[in-house]
Amino acid sequence: MILSPTETLIEIRDERQLKALTGVTASQLELLAQELAQVEADRRQAKYDHAVLSGQRTRQPGGGRPGKLTTPTSKVLLVLVYGKTYPTYDDLGHRFGISRSAAFDNLNIYFPLVQEALSRFGVLPSRTLQTLEEFREAVAGVEEIMIDVTERRLARPSDPVSQKDCYSGKKNMHTAKNTVIATVTTFILFLGQTFGGRHHDYNIFRNEFATAEAWFESLRVLVDLGYQGIGQDYNIPLLHIPVKKSRKSKPCPNPTLTPEQLKHNQELSRLRVKVEHALSGLKRFNILVNRFRGRKPQWVDEVIVLCAGLWNLNLLYT
Repeated sequence: MILSPTETLIEIRDERQLKALTGVTASQLELLAQELAQVEADRRQAKYDHAVLSGQRTRQPGGGRPGKLTTPTSKVLLVLVYGKTYPTYDDLGHRFGISRSAAFDNLNIYFPLVQEALSRFGVLPSRTLQTLEEFREAVAGVEEIMIDVTERRLARPSDPVSQKDCYSGKKNMHTAKNTVIATVTTFILFLGQTFGGRHHDYNIFRNEFATAEAWFESLRVLVDLGYQGIGQDYNIPLLHIPVKKSRKSKPCPNPTLTPEQLKHNQELSRLRVKVEHALSGLKRFNILVNRFRGRKPQWVDEVIVLCAGLWNLNLLYT
């Protein structure tokens, strides 16, 4: 065994099983556990100092009944197993020897702590880039980017407004969408805010990047046919987008692409497949593949941020 059951609360036989359950290697898990311990200590000390200064506490820290999850490794594992295998809270609690309510409570406690640990490693993607300076800082040292959208299934919202906003006519189901900007090494630089499935990919993009700014003037940009019009709306000297076949009409009953246009599209597809690799890296985690059951409004956005951070961690700390 590569990890002690007293440390993890669950039995993990080898590296393969660890990756199947968590999506990370043993060395990456150790890094996360060490950083989580520091994050937890910093937060606990800050909370204690604030309570002392406000006169709400006088005794020393460390009292109270210890929980079942006593090691940093077990706390990280709870979050990663939930994201990778996406069990119910009954199943998650059973695996770690706690009740379903304790599984829910602990997940809500340690999920943001693991996310902060990833932030300290510098692997979380940018979320909102309000100014040109922020964007240039996010893509510093990068010459080529690929833009695409990832879409995932949602449980049917109970609110009629949310139902309409999330319903994707193309997919014939309720979905959520996020814009993704990745490098040729599949590192995710930018992960846009979560939109409902009814919104078009390009409309989401324009909502997050104002057309008045020269965001991409020094970058080589690769997009698919979902971004028709980007060349007219943005100043992108090095834009690569497939050639679209003309609509069928009376003057052109059998529209086709020329051999040169077909070759151009094929070569572009070979380059753009890297962004599909980045999206597939995100969707190693079943929480983004299975129909998402969460009801907390911010939860659907936070889970994809965590998965993006774990994917980037996997690229930098192999």
